[in-house]
Amino acid sequence: MTQSYTTPQDAEDAFYDALDEGDLNQLLSVWAKSDDICCLLPMHPMIQGRQGVADVFTHLFSQGHGVSLAITHLGWIETDEIAIHQVEETIQAPPPDTPPPAPFYGTNIYRKDNTGWRLIVHQNAPAPPPR
Repeated sequence: MTQSYTTPQDAEDAFYDALDEGDLNQLLSVWAKSDDICCLLPMHPMIQGRQGVADVFTHLFSQGHGVSLAITHLGWIETDEIAIHQVEETIQAPPPDTPPPAPFYGTNIYRKDNTGWRLIVHQNAPAPPPR
């Protein structure tokens, strides 16, 4: 059964919950079932299509755990069929004896289809250094 997300925020919450839990199946359920999806992560080439997204997150979760992030919403643009969310992502559990990393700025783009809202683009990049 396909999980349904009735709002873009429902889809976003499910995406970040799946990242936190290291749950690949839940994470993939948020993404559109289309090969026109893409993921842009720092120091990676652009990842396109469901298989590419599955591969990159399989590798990310191969350490046996997820990624715990605190999310701050910076801005939203929403229409009846497209939603763009700008967020700040802060890693919550850095490795011991390391300073907390700088936050990342992220953009998540969702599209509404016949199954509800689905992620079609996830992009993040390190925040610029403080001035």
